[in-house]
Amino acid sequence: MKKLALHWQILIGMVAGVIFALTLTQFSWGASFIGDWVKPFGTIFINALKLIAVPLILASLIKGISDLKDISKLSKMGLRTIATYIITTVIAVSIGLVVVNVVKPGASISEKTRTELIESYQGDASSKIADAAKQKGTGPLQPLIDLVPSNIFSAASDNRKMLQVIFFAFFFGIGLILIPEEKSKAVKEFFDGFNDVILKLIDIIMLAAPYGVFALLAALIVEAPSTDLFTALGMYALSVVIGLTCMIGIYVLIVWFFTKKTPKFFLNGISPAQLLAFSTSSSAATLPVTMERVEEHLGVEEEVASFVLPIGATINMDGTSLYQAVAAVFIAQAFGMDLTLGAQLGIIATATLASMGSAAVPGAGMVMLVIVLGQAGIPEAGLALIFAVDRPLDMCRTVVNVTGDAAVSMVVAKSVDKLGEPHIKNWDDNYKG
Repeated sequence: MKKLALHWQILIGMVAGVIFALTLTQFSWGASFIGDWVKPFGTIFINALKLIAVPLILASLIKGISDLKDISKLSKMGLRTIATYIITTVIAVSIGLVVVNVVKPGASISEKTRTELIESYQGDASSKIADAAKQKGTGPLQPLIDLVPSNIFSAASDNRKMLQVIFFAFFFGIGLILIPEEKSKAVKEFFDGFNDVILKLIDIIMLAAPYGVFALLAALIVEAPSTDLFTALGMYALSVVIGLTCMIGIYVLIVWFFTKKTPKFFLNGISPAQLLAFSTSSSAATLPVTMERVEEHLGVEEEVASFVLPIGATINMDGTSLYQAVAAVFIAQAFGMDLTLGAQLGIIATATLASMGSAAVPGAGMVMLVIVLGQAGIPEAGLALIFAVDRPLDMCRTVVNVTGDAAVSMVVAKSVDKLGEPHIKNWDDNYKG
């Protein structure tokens, strides 16, 4: 018998957790049983995600930056690629913040449910709120000071200092590029292997996802059984989908404006890669198809596609960063936290940088969300609120990631005069831009 795909296992775990909790709540001992014997497994799962966050950032970012080879030889194509990826990521996070602040999915949660949530995670929430209050009295350049760590090991031991870890990873990666290749080779090989190990650990952790979701959902039902929580969850999912749809529209407009290729041309050319991205939830697994579609059907020369797309699969995670922004604000709304403009600007910075270190595999976005929540002072336990719908949203945001890679490759190719006509045979005027 064929084994069920992981996303189906997660959905089954979610439903089973809800049914299990609703059944046991009919008994007087049900709630305490779930709290003592089921919830701990959800906590272990969350801890495993937090455990892998720092190594994932270090491995992915150092490997991605060092793969750029030589800073002095980076042509205008390389600089434009990195700059364009950063700009589109900032746009994606900003769209996510606008949508979630307009829709306010967490606002539909009643005060009673919100109080129950805060009480359930009192230790986690109160410390975050206290830290946020403490930061209000700091100077205007304090965020810049906080960006540079005085001790990388201290920074790596605290999820709230993840920006410092990201800074160190960038700094270390640049140092690897600047030293002679014969001296950096061993270090690069170490981080290549280290990155492979971390990706395998993510695979192992995600195998436990159905059980983790079961435990998290069961505990959530017991601790906050109000139906308005599920209504808010639906509004949250809708907010993410609206944001992702808007981002695809932005890509279409960017391609149209910079390359003069029509939306139909672009979407027809990249649609098979989008469908594969949706089914695999992995922009890395989709990369071969993305390269074929971009080169053969969108007219990007191989020289550009082979440079821009692999980098994009590593650092261009616009869909992931948009989802992180929506999720962070939604969880804050659910806990009754009022995020200031400064806090939301911090989310833009953290989500942009964290998405660059997000591995192009299923589930990595959830690990990166731990970083965004910790940096913004939002209780990481709020992950329990959104994990139930994460898998289908992961499929959707991977489509955006792949679409963004293709759009940027076309823009960069046009800027260096490497964008021609599609190379496929028998293409007709329906594909012409």
